[in-house]
Amino acid sequence: EALNNKIINYIKSEIDPNELPEEFKNNELLKAQIDQLTSPWMRYFLNYDPLPTLAKVTCPVLALNGEKDLQVPPKENLSSIEKTLKGAGNNKVTAIEFKGLNHLFQECETGSPTEYGNIEQTISEKALTTISNWIVQNTANN
Repeated sequence: EALNNKIINYIKSEIDPNELPEEFKNNELLKAQIDQLTSPWMRYFLNYDPLPTLAKVTCPVLALNGEKDLQVPPKENLSSIEKTLKGAGNNKVTAIEFKGLNHLFQECETGSPTEYGNIEQTISEKALTTISNWIVQNTANN
């Protein structure tokens, strides 16, 4: 995890991607990954703070995460989304963490992206039902 944090901090920095830190120089796989991750878009993505934009949202919001989502940590993200929206006066917020689901809302064992290709389920029925029920409830009077 310490190495991952160093890599993320390096990628988020404005350092020239050709000037790799010493600890990265001898690892060809790591160098290849860093090359992919140091694109202008990826640096923008990693540095982007969505909360100021989110604070401007006034419509009903459904925020979902899978409990086993390893790409978007559910507890931190759902609580930040809910806190930001409600703090800005939007009380039409529904935040749900689905037990046992991954980033793609599939039932899974570990949540690892390496599992995705082995899971036959496209999306969990409980996620689909929750989404469709929320849409009906939030558009019935519109």
